[in-house]
Amino acid sequence: MNFGTGGGILGLLILIGDIWAVINILQSNASMGAKLLWVLLVVLLPLLGLIIWFFAGPRGNKV
Repeated sequence: MNFGTGGGILGLLILIGDIWAVINILQSNASMGAKLLWVLLVVLLPLLGLIIWFFAGPRGNKV
């Protein structure tokens, strides 16, 4: 059997992206309900949720 690390590295990158997205969602000015929905989307659909959040989600405050 061949146990490559390609899937593990991809999974780790998605996990890092999801954590980054959740932090940005929680720091945004969105309502608490909207934050909850976005976090659930990112957590329940890691790759698809991350992509949708990247293009349409709330962003954290950048000063």
